[in-house]
Parts: sequence; C-alpha cells; structure tokens
Amino acid sequence: MSTDKIVIKGAREHNLKNIDVTLPRDKLIVMTGLSGSGKSSLAFDTIYADGQRRYMESLSSYARQFLGQMEKPDVDDIQGLSPAISIDQKTTSRNPRSTVGTVTEIYDYLRLLYARIGIPHCPVCGRPITQQTVDQMVDEILKLPQGTRFQVLAPVVRGRKGTQQKEFEAARRGGFARVRVDGNLYDLDEEISLEKNKKHTVEVVVDRLVLNGDIHTRLADSLETALGLTGGLVSIDVIGGEEMMFSQSYACPDHGISIDELSPRMFSFNNPFGACETCTGLGTFMKVDPALILPNKKLSIREGGIKASGWYYAEGSVSEMYYIALGKKYGFTLDTPICEMSEEAVQALLYGTNGEKLEMTRETDRGSGRYVNDFEGIVNNLERRFRETNSQWMKEEIQGFMTGMECPSCHGDRLKPTSLAVTVGGVNISQFTQMSVRQELEFLDQLQLNDREHMIADGILKEVRERLRFLQNVGLDYLTLARSAATLSGGESQRIRLATQIGSALTGVLYVLDEPSIGLHQRDNSKLIATLKRLRDLGNTLVVVEHDEETMREADWIVDIGPGAGVHGGELVAEGTVEDICKVERSITGQYLSGRKKISVPEKRRTFNGHYLEIIGATQNNLKNVSVKIPLGVMTCVTGISGSGKSSLINEILYKRLSADLNGARIKPGAHKDMKGLEWVDKVIGIDQSPIGRTPRSNPATYTGVFSDIRNVFAQTQDAKMRGYNPGRFSFNVKGGRCEACEGDGILKIEMHFLPDIYVPCEVCKGARYNRETLEVKYKGKTIADVLDMTVEEACTFFENIPRIHRKIQTLVDVGLGYIKMGQSATTLSGGEAQRVKLALELAKRETGQTVYILDEPTTGLHVADVHKLVKVLDKLVDAGNTVIIIEHNLDIIKRADHIIDLGPEGGSAGGEIVAQGTPEEVAQNPASFTGQYLKPLLKR
Repeated sequence: MSTDKIVIKGAREHNLKNIDVTLPRDKLIVMTGLSGSGKSSLAFDTIYADGQRRYMESLSSYARQFLGQMEKPDVDDIQGLSPAISIDQKTTSRNPRSTVGTVTEIYDYLRLLYARIGIPHCPVCGRPITQQTVDQMVDEILKLPQGTRFQVLAPVVRGRKGTQQKEFEAARRGGFARVRVDGNLYDLDEEISLEKNKKHTVEVVVDRLVLNGDIHTRLADSLETALGLTGGLVSIDVIGGEEMMFSQSYACPDHGISIDELSPRMFSFNNPFGACETCTGLGTFMKVDPALILPNKKLSIREGGIKASGWYYAEGSVSEMYYIALGKKYGFTLDTPICEMSEEAVQALLYGTNGEKLEMTRETDRGSGRYVNDFEGIVNNLERRFRETNSQWMKEEIQGFMTGMECPSCHGDRLKPTSLAVTVGGVNISQFTQMSVRQELEFLDQLQLNDREHMIADGILKEVRERLRFLQNVGLDYLTLARSAATLSGGESQRIRLATQIGSALTGVLYVLDEPSIGLHQRDNSKLIATLKRLRDLGNTLVVVEHDEETMREADWIVDIGPGAGVHGGELVAEGTVEDICKVERSITGQYLSGRKKISVPEKRRTFNGHYLEIIGATQNNLKNVSVKIPLGVMTCVTGISGSGKSSLINEILYKRLSADLNGARIKPGAHKDMKGLEWVDKVIGIDQSPIGRTPRSNPATYTGVFSDIRNVFAQTQDAKMRGYNPGRFSFNVKGGRCEACEGDGILKIEMHFLPDIYVPCEVCKGARYNRETLEVKYKGKTIADVLDMTVEEACTFFENIPRIHRKIQTLVDVGLGYIKMGQSATTLSGGEAQRVKLALELAKRETGQTVYILDEPTTGLHVADVHKLVKVLDKLVDAGNTVIIIEHNLDIIKRADHIIDLGPEGGSAGGEIVAQGTPEEVAQNPASFTGQYLKPLLKR
C-alpha cells in the first residue's frame, strides 16, 4: 500500500455516487463544487468520519463509552488514512464564561505568569504589599477591643476534594484537640466523615484566646505554630466579628489587608478563589433596562410609550390610575411625549416615589373611589416580580425587558479586588486581556523584567507570544482575549481553533476544514493561506472545503464534485491542479476559474429614490462616533477589514433599532444618538444563517408554509372527503394521521450503550411517517409521504397547476435549492442553505416595496455559480423598490452593489471609522480603502 496517498473507494454517503478518489498526502487539498454537490459528504462525512472512527476503535470499550462512537460511513474502503481533526464552524461555545483567552488557553499561561512574577498591591491605597512578620500580625490582632474572644486557626486544606483523613490524623498526632471543617467545629476524638467528591476546607484550632492582660507571648507562639502547619497562612476567627486572614507573604501595613499567597487559581474567574463574589465571575448582571421599557420617548403614555409587562396603558386599568396620579404630582398628562417630561417625572415612573404617597381616583360602576398608595416604580416592580414569581412564563416575559448590565463591584473585570491588585509591568490581568492582540504583543515586547523575573517568566512569555502571533497570523489581531466566545462569528471561532492547532505542532495528522476564509477580508486571505501552508509543511494533510478563488489557486490539489447539486451531483467531475480543472469543460468551477463564465459588472448602477436611513453618532463597540447615510431603494454593501465595525453598525444598531421601532421587537439597539428616515420604510427583515429549526421535524416545506397548502390540497381530494379527513390528518406532528409507532418521525432511536445510538426506519410505517389509512389518500397518484420525499425541483413541476403552491416552491428553486428534499430535516441543512430557505420565504411574500432586507454574508457556503443565482434574487428584491443592505467580503457581490460603505481602516480599536463610501467605482479610486484596492482590478476587467 502506498504511504503517500489517501485512496477512497466506493464512497456513497448521502448523494455521492459510488466514487473513487485518490488524494496526495502532506498537501493542501481544496474540495469544491456547487452547494449541495456532495463535497462536505466526502470531506466530513466520509474521510473525517472514518479517520475519527478508526482512532476511537483503537481505544478500550471502557474509554469508548465516555467518548461515544461514530458510525462507519457508507464507503467500501479508505487506505492511507491518518488520525483526523475537524475544524468546522459549528462548535462556537455559547457559555458566557468562555472567552477568547480561555478557548486559546492563553489565559492559563497568563494566570501562571501573574501568580509567579506579579506584584501585589493593596486594593484600597494601591501601595505594593510586602511580606508580614509575626510581630506585625500580633500588633494587628491586639488592635481588637479588650475582651474579644477569638480562635487561632491553621488552614491546612483549602477548597480541596477528598476525605482529608491524613490531615485529621496529623492534627491528632500534633496534640491538637479540635478542627473546623467547612465552618463547623469538630473534636478530633470523634470520627469525622467527609464526602470524597466535594471540596472541603480544614482548619486546625491551634489556640482559643480572650484579649485580656498580656497575651503577647502566647499569641506569638500560637501564630508561629499555625504558620508552621500551613507554610505561612493563619486565620483569626473573631467570635461575633469578621474573620481575619494573615499571610507571611503579603499584607498592607496601612489597611491591614492580607492576601493569600499568589496562585494561578486567584486569577481565574471560573474559580471561587478568584471570581468576583457579586457576579460570580460573569462580569455582568441581568437587570431591567429602562431603554426597553421606554423604547420610543417621542410617544406619550396614551400612545403606548411605556412597554412593560403589567404596565401597558389601557383605559380604566390600574396602570392608568397610577399614571394620572403621577401626572398630577409631576406635571404631565397622558398625552405628553415622554421626551418632554421632566427628569424627575421619568425617574418617578421608573424607580418610584421614594415612599411618598400618591392620591388616586378610580371610576367604577358603583361610583368613584379614592386611594392613597405608594408607587414602587416600573423597574422596581418588574425586578421584584421576577424574584418572587414561580411562573416560568412570567420569568421569561419579564426577562424580555432585561439586559446584561456591568457588575457594580468588578465593573466587568470578573475578578476579586485582591486579584485585580496584582500587576505585571504596571498592568493587571484584566487590563491586559482587554487590549487587542496587536497591543498585547507590543506590550510584551516592551516589558522590562529583572534577572530573577526573567528566569521565572521566559518560558511562560514564549508560549504567550507564540499563541498571540498565531492569532495575528490568521487575521485576528483585532480581537481581545476578554471577548466572549459567544460573540464570535463562525469564521472567527474556526480560525481561533486553527491557531490553537498550529500551537500544538502535531505531525502526520489529517485536518479537515470547512471554509476557513468565511468572514475574512481579501487583504487577510493571504495570511490565512500562509497559515494553512505552514500546517502542511509540518507534515500534515489539509482537506479544505472552500469556494474562495485565491485559496484554490494556491492549493496543491483540487477535487471538484458535481456537476450539479443534490441528485444532480455526487460525481467526481475533475481533480488535479488549477490548470487541470480549467481544462475540464464539464466542471462549472473550471468554467469560472478560466474566465469562460463570470459574474459581470452591471452596465448601469441603480439610482436611489432620494430618501435615506441616517444613523447619527454610532459608538457601539469600536465605532468612533460614526454618522452615515444609507440610501433607500438600492443595494448597499457594507465592507471592511474583519473587526472594523460592520456588524456593530448594521446588526447591533440598524437592525435592532428598525426591529424595535417598526416590528415592535423587545431588543435594545447598540449605542447611537439618533436615527432618521424611519418614516420611509415599513418593515425590516434580517436573514441570517441560524438554523430554520432545531428538531428533525422542521423542514423546508413546514418553514416556508407551503406544507399547509399541500395538506389542504390532499384534504380536498375525493378520497379524503369520503373519509372525512381534514388538513390536520396529513400532519406528522399531531395524532390522527401520523404513525403512532414512531410519532411521525419515520425513524426510531435504539440506544447501544458504549456503541453509537442507531437510528432505524420505523417497522410499522417503513419511514413514511404516516399510518396506512392516511397513505391511501393520493393526489395525482402520489401520497403525502411521496411529496415530502420529492426534491424541490420535482415538487415544482408536480404542483405547477396550483399557483399558490407553485409560487412558494419556485422561490426555493430561484435561490438555488432545487436539489434539497421537501421534507429534508432542518438539522441536516448547512448555514448557507438555511439562510437561502429564509430568503425564499421572504421572496414568496407579497411586496410592499418599502422593506429593508439585511443580510450577513449571504455568500457563506456558496459556489460562485450559486452566488450568480443569489445576485439575480437580490436584484429582484431591489427592483421591486426594496432596500437591500449586505455585510459582505465577496467581491462578486460588492462589485454588483449600487452603494458601498467601507469601514476601517483596520480592525478592533484601529477601526470603527468610515474609510470610503459611494459607488464601487468611487470606492475603487480611494487609496485609503483596502476594499477599493481589491475592487479596482475587477472593475477594469
């Protein structure tokens, strides 16, 4: 068997048509083809799945039950396979405790650095903390009032799992009589039983004293004994007072503040020893946000200016009584716009009248009544109800008015004051992680250490620098280590994991990557390709599923799967170098790479309708007080380097503001002063790549609503009428027509313990989802199950005589999804496919001509031929008078736009400004615009 090749024989996974492929080892291989052609089926579901499965099978059955197993892919044989690592886009952590620093493990090295060479300071006065002597400790204790009773404790175990029997035995042998375990006192004569898997703190009671007379000598002896037991730590338990902690290591002589010996866990916000006690290390609190209660201050109370559960205005309601009474006291009426009310009145509405009584009148059928009441305020009322209610529905309702607010104790730094008071080079660990990667590298290059610190820190600093440079090399130098992992895009999180893999420096591994260029500006693409080549040069094989032209031209080998998508794909169309692919007439990829086909620049740009949406004073994240006009009635592309502020401007400010004002959504827009031009649009639609459903029951037919129409057609057939079947009979989600053996899933899960769970077709319905009686009803010779098994193309032809159904299915064909099945599970659709299903749903709706469509990188996962189709769909939306705003890096989309807003010049703190705006031709002439530099040659061509 050849060791320089990976040979795949008879691959049939999903739509692959029994193909044979030979891949060179230790090369950069790009797999390409139309969306849905089968390239992911070959790369991930066949090659990666088998490499992973074989590695799992080399482990013991005991280990396999914890790791789970992977099913053998549908392939005859794969030879020359290495252990495989997949770096995809779907594993971004949603844990609020996960940050860029923790994901890349850089934060672990920083914790070690600060624990070993950090200089502790007093959190109160900022003075560097020095070691405490026994004399200083005695002096501090003697300041207590006369008659104070206290215990001298030696904390021999602090927050450690185990039964701690060795420590108890050692204390008995040392002649001690008592211990305090987790705050409870025990005699050492008795049997002390602790749970093995829980963390415990064990403190030996060295002495019990009363502050009377001269106890100086005895106290000093007891302290020395305790310090000897713990290696320099002693705790003074003051009866009826606060506990005092002393360390021979560090203490402030002025404020008497002692801190523990520096250890890495002191700097972890995931550990109780380091985490801020108020927010438990999250840095934020969920609090009721006044901006969500008063989303539009131009409205009056009567017009619905107050949006809050239980406080909506209604005539004759209790809330109206309170509003009228407040108006009398603070000088406003129900028709006064909230923005014209006094500050005192708004504060009273939100936070109450501070105990002052309100005189209220209520008209009822029995006459009018007078009441004198306190008013606690809407914010206070919601927070109290949130705390007190046992109703999950009510909690979720009130949660809609809450946002994450900065923790008042740590101000978002996540750590205790004592941990934040430790510095290296004058900077604490939180300040360091809030710098961008670029700034951190500059800081470390200028860091001055003495000889002792150099000896300790050189190894740690080498690891930190290397990992920071990896992030810089994959175009992520604008990120901060403190950034939450949940806020990263799929492309960013994928490149972070790529940087981590380079750091591990493995050799002989098969890496399978899913479009690593997503979210990356053309300028940074070369950095990414250099990183991939470096991973290859270490002696690894890289299989990259990619559509980017530059990556294909730099690859050692290309595999083109196609020629079409779905049932029209699954064949090996071409393989070889770029030159080889270009020569194959049948290869659609080759046609675009050779220039025989191309997405042309429009001959004439559309002119806008004279109206704008104007964002004024945007300061969200890194935006630097940006004001920008977005023309209506045309297609606008928002471009710029990764991290330049595109998503902050469009997704955080524009989309959220339009959703709140036009759609009534309860979301808080990003920071900006004002927005003008809202009167020219009537709704906003955001089309992102989140799944169309999280269960196998959701599918394109149910999501687009066409399945309801199809069920109506079946209910209108003669057979259905004779049997008395209504449309609900043809639903697989409710009892009646579905197969009850599998509850309409069509498959059954069989648990296999340490083997993977197996999904088998339901024995009763054979995977059809419906019972026998329902399947006896046919339309044009097809059952409802047959329709769900049709491809979108087949269904389009089948229902061509029913305009209502045909129009909806045709939109799925228009966006390039003719190959997917009508009943295909939502969980099997890629992000790009999910986004296009959403686009099809919007296309099928009747146009108002005043809609704003916002798309975030719609070309993700799209072959250039599919981008060509997408361009036609977007043109159709704009030609109907709508406004399309796209965040995009794909130059084929950018060159087709009518207007470009280019942000930058760099990412992170070096971005957040408007670099250029205008038509593509105008932006291409701007030397300051990186987008313009890459656009210029395309427009000339």
